[in-house]
Amino acid sequence: MKDFCAQFCVEPGQSIDLSAWNPASTDGVSTKKTAKNEIVEYAERLRALQFLLYAENKRSLLIILQGLDASGKDGTIRHVLGYMNPQGCRVQAFKQPTDIEKEHDFLWRAHKVTPAIGDVAIFNRSHYEDVLVTRVHGWVDKKVCRQRYQQINEFESLLAANNSIILKFFLHISPEEQLKRFKKRLKDPDRWWKISESDYSERQYWADYQQAYQDALQHCSSVHAPWFVIPSDHKWFRNLAISRIVVETLESLNMSFPEPKVDIAKIKQKYHKWFE
Repeated sequence: MKDFCAQFCVEPGQSIDLSAWNPASTDGVSTKKTAKNEIVEYAERLRALQFLLYAENKRSLLIILQGLDASGKDGTIRHVLGYMNPQGCRVQAFKQPTDIEKEHDFLWRAHKVTPAIGDVAIFNRSHYEDVLVTRVHGWVDKKVCRQRYQQINEFESLLAANNSIILKFFLHISPEEQLKRFKKRLKDPDRWWKISESDYSERQYWADYQQAYQDALQHCSSVHAPWFVIPSDHKWFRNLAISRIVVETLESLNMSFPEPKVDIAKIKQKYHKWFE
């Protein structure tokens, strides 16, 4: 199996045609059971890497999840990223801007919740909403979008320059799979609270959203803040792919624990009776 980071990464400046990316791909992983076993392994490695990130206290990690309704943003947080220690990991959802947020530039609400050094932040949707839904519904034109692409790139460059590792995942599903998940929600009373009329009304803009995503991926994938297109029709493969990419990225940093701030030998000698 090819390296996930390379296989699903959008190269900077790469022209994107999402119709050429199969949302049902499992990249040769034969069974759901095989994937689940691997996911557990990666989850344990991720837990250890987050602890190391916190201890080293040199970098932060920002994970951005974007996708159409029912693409699996919540599921990814729950089944993949939920293994991390909540003391050092925060999930931030981006819904409709509040009145206060509307009084600032579109990046303000994102910048104020980016992770501090040693911490992890997960964005459930993100500042990219302002070049996606706003464009699809005609609230901004293409000229404004082009300006915002540049501003987003500058914003993410600033974060990277301050030692933030940025990973952006587009959860790519088919319209058929989305409808299947909507129908499943309708049959489960415990999920009715998640249903809104926009889930269905927005489907008429499917082609427009695909084009908006294609342009955002093409203009805003960089070496320091790459976009990954994750096939998400199969939830288990989506979870496996994201697990691997996050773990491989963190392991590539070659992080290390800092030197102790006290004389360990002296501590052991002074308090040895406590440990006999």
